[in-house]
Amino acid sequence: MVGKLLRIGTTYIPVSNVETSSEWYITNLEAEMSYMDSSKAILNIANQSLFLVKAKDDQSSNFYDNEGNECFSMTFEVDGIQALESIRNEFIKKKIRVGDIENRGHIGRNFVFYDLDGNKFDVWSEVSPDFKEKYLAPNLN
Repeated sequence: MVGKLLRIGTTYIPVSNVETSSEWYITNLEAEMSYMDSSKAILNIANQSLFLVKAKDDQSSNFYDNEGNECFSMTFEVDGIQALESIRNEFIKKKIRVGDIENRGHIGRNFVFYDLDGNKFDVWSEVSPDFKEKYLAPNLN
């Protein structure tokens, strides 16, 4: 393939109120505002852009698997179990709805959290090796 996909640049998240949701993401997840109007906001977080899009009532980015389990569509990565526990504790202090830390049978641990509109997200204790090598390792020197 001559041209290849290099990264996921933008993820779209349905929200009921663009301004309120933007404030929530900025305050709780330390996102940075790039743009906002009445129908969308563009926030930068975790090396990509999130578009918060005003959606019809009762919309979320969640979906259900074939066994009826509600699934998230995005996983954030942190560097290690201590970082996972720390961010979960911060979220609890901020009164963000979070799940328990889980062992899902693979390396690392995870927990889920929800935004104001019930969009479900995952946090994993493992940073992908490629990302770590390219973007975190140079900063450790």
